[in-house]
Amino acid sequence: MDKYQNPLESRYCSDEMLYNFSPDKKFTTWRKLWVALAEVEKELGLDISDEQIKELKDNVSNIDFAQAAEYEKKFRHDVMAHVHAYGDVAPNARPIIHLGATSAFVGDNTDLIQIRDGFELIKKKLVNVINGLHKFALEYKDLPTLGFTHYQPAQLTTVGKRATLWLQSVLLDLEELEFRIQTLRFRGVKGTTGTAASFKELFNGDFQKVKDLDKELSGRFGFSNVFKVSGQTYDRKVDAQALELLSNIAQSAHKFTNDLRLLQNLKEVEEPFEKNQIGSSAMAYKRNPMRSERISSLAKFVISLAASPAMVASTQWFERTLDDSANKRLSIPQAFLAVDAILIIWNNILDGMVVYPKMIEKHIHEELPFMATEYIIMEGVKNGGDRQELHEIIRTHSMEAARQVKMEGKSNDLIERIIEDQRVNIDKNKLVQLLNPSNFIGFASEQTVEFLEHEVQPILDKYKDLLGIETDLKV
Repeated sequence: MDKYQNPLESRYCSDEMLYNFSPDKKFTTWRKLWVALAEVEKELGLDISDEQIKELKDNVSNIDFAQAAEYEKKFRHDVMAHVHAYGDVAPNARPIIHLGATSAFVGDNTDLIQIRDGFELIKKKLVNVINGLHKFALEYKDLPTLGFTHYQPAQLTTVGKRATLWLQSVLLDLEELEFRIQTLRFRGVKGTTGTAASFKELFNGDFQKVKDLDKELSGRFGFSNVFKVSGQTYDRKVDAQALELLSNIAQSAHKFTNDLRLLQNLKEVEEPFEKNQIGSSAMAYKRNPMRSERISSLAKFVISLAASPAMVASTQWFERTLDDSANKRLSIPQAFLAVDAILIIWNNILDGMVVYPKMIEKHIHEELPFMATEYIIMEGVKNGGDRQELHEIIRTHSMEAARQVKMEGKSNDLIERIIEDQRVNIDKNKLVQLLNPSNFIGFASEQTVEFLEHEVQPILDKYKDLLGIETDLKV
């Protein structure tokens, strides 16, 4: 192993996504496009024989990659290299391969097919993340937990309600993904600068036949939406939109792992930790959240990649320049591979996430007395107390209790202080009952159930055929 290996391939992503951006998928698609071009041109009256088309079809997968590489080294042109390599194995069809087309016919249309198929692979894994979060939110919809603002203890929520916040972000991503799939346009058959000039010559100026060629060929590859106008290439804005979507998915995943890593530090919720897993080479007791850290690392990479196609789209010259090519070869496949890996890991986490209710309860009881002070003041006023006097009494007790917690490491004794203070005119038994955490979660449970029923379940019903995927990690 004396050459660099891309870790996205060797360590992280799925075989199906690797195939989607593989040379085999790319160049067999090129040949399928050439076959379809010849077929439709023949149907529209060009002098192309059935024998030539059969020869092309018979050799779609018969690719001599070494020979194509030699041709490219000679011509410095990847499309012409493969035209010649295809012609070598289909000599009778050689004269009509790529007839009327420009390089972007195979290059750009294949890119769009790979983007579309990549989106479908992402959608399946994203739907399964939604399913995993749905199950988690439903199971823990009623379990009170500390809410945090500014990472400081705030009003209570529930573990399930917090999971709906993760879910909401993913639903926005799926909504955008569905839109991108539905509106993705094929480049189709447009000619060298998008004017179809070569096809005007081939079809003797018949514009309707040129339009029929464009529509029929695009439909054969599953695209009902086709660019009406283009330069030599499809609008590079498409690439920028695709990677912005992938960046958005990465952002949602990163947010989830940020929260989970903080919760794992609190010992409230943990990602899976296997029997033989080692957290640290030095500290044998450690349970590092390596899955979450892996997601956050990959997510940063994807977010950074989103800038590349944006710069390409903004700097293309007129009908096309070639300074997009190397960038596209790197940024688009790697963004898809990385998001594929992120979703595999995310599903793996959701398959085995662990909640520790006793630790959650412990942290609630450390903070709940402070949160209950407003309720105590209101109860004291109802019983005839002076609101301002009660506020000062409880403020003083709160400051002292907090001082003892922070300075002396003692437990929070605020409630005991209030119970013993005769100036606080409330029923002591009622005060103890008031401190049930479930009294402080507002409508968190109801909000969770309503959200899952009305927002999430319809998606799971719609995509029930996509549920269930392999979530084992490569390493």
